[in-house]
Amino acid sequence: MKFELDEDQREFKALLRQFVDREIVPVARDWEQSGRYPTEIVDGMKDMGLFGITVPEEYGGLDLDPVSFALVFEEIARGWMGVAGILGSHSLACRLIAMHGTEDQKRAYLPDLATGKRRSGIGLTEPDAGTDLQGIRTTARLDGDHYVVNGSKMWITNARYADPLPVLVKTDPSASPAHKGMSVLLIEADTPGFEVTKDIPKLGYKGTESCEILLDDVRVPVGQLVGGVEGRGMQQVLSALEWGRVNIAARSVGIAQRAHDEALAYAGERKAFGRPIADFQAIQLKLGELGTQVQAARLMAYWAADAVRSGRADGATGMAKIFCSEVALQAAIDAMKIHGGYGYSTEFEVERLYRDSILMSIGEGTNDILRTVVAKSLIAGETVVG
Repeated sequence: MKFELDEDQREFKALLRQFVDREIVPVARDWEQSGRYPTEIVDGMKDMGLFGITVPEEYGGLDLDPVSFALVFEEIARGWMGVAGILGSHSLACRLIAMHGTEDQKRAYLPDLATGKRRSGIGLTEPDAGTDLQGIRTTARLDGDHYVVNGSKMWITNARYADPLPVLVKTDPSASPAHKGMSVLLIEADTPGFEVTKDIPKLGYKGTESCEILLDDVRVPVGQLVGGVEGRGMQQVLSALEWGRVNIAARSVGIAQRAHDEALAYAGERKAFGRPIADFQAIQLKLGELGTQVQAARLMAYWAADAVRSGRADGATGMAKIFCSEVALQAAIDAMKIHGGYGYSTEFEVERLYRDSILMSIGEGTNDILRTVVAKSLIAGETVVG
């Protein structure tokens, strides 16, 4: 069994780390607190080709393997998790189009999405439907050669930049089970009736916008139906969300790694009773547990990413997302404790890590719901432990 990155992956990770340390780490705290959009960081990610990490090479993308995909989000989240979100939603949209789009759709959008000239997100969540996607109420009624879309979406990352935005709709609201009547439409930003109504204020996950979208009699050409066939939207979305759970697991590892780094450095610098607090056993116990959990989470994330290579991996990605997100939160809490009162100050990084870590257990399906997904995978024999 192999537990190490190959040479290309190690070089890629080193390149990412240099970018993050140079372009993100020095500005993240100040820009996050001021609400400044990270335009320069986005431009840097464009220059590195990172907007094309899930786009096939024939359309100008990098088409990364799942483990290298995870490395991108681990390293960027180590610098600023909110910036990783800009790339995350875009990459899922690109993956969905690349896997399920028609050839015309791929040629129309993927080349510009790969360079970042176009950006995207994914329109799933609604005011009354989050993890339960079959409960969405947005409808698309066929009218000649257009669909007429009505409904709303919320918590949509990249909403103000997404063009097109893949939107999950019900093309047959009467279908039973509901998922058989669900489809994905690619809606362009300038389509009449498509409106980003507001940015939603958040505890953390800043640096990127999370918005509410209103769809009021939006006329979408039938050629924008992903794959050209109705009723496949849920399957299309779920296949993309496998990569999404790897994305969240890897972001969680990045947060946890940064919490570890900050705690270790502070423990070596802070003195109490004339000695660095790293000399005290109580601090050593926390550091030892923190380091162990971070490395365990990293291996879990890479294992799940590798499982995606071989096909459907609901169980593995669910396990990784659950474990890594909970390690991230505990790592942030332990780092705050090691910092003492300073951990509660906005002058130090750890309070931001704490705020960002909370979202990891909620995004891409709450952890409690994912536990049922993992259990069903185990019962069906699709995921084997041991």
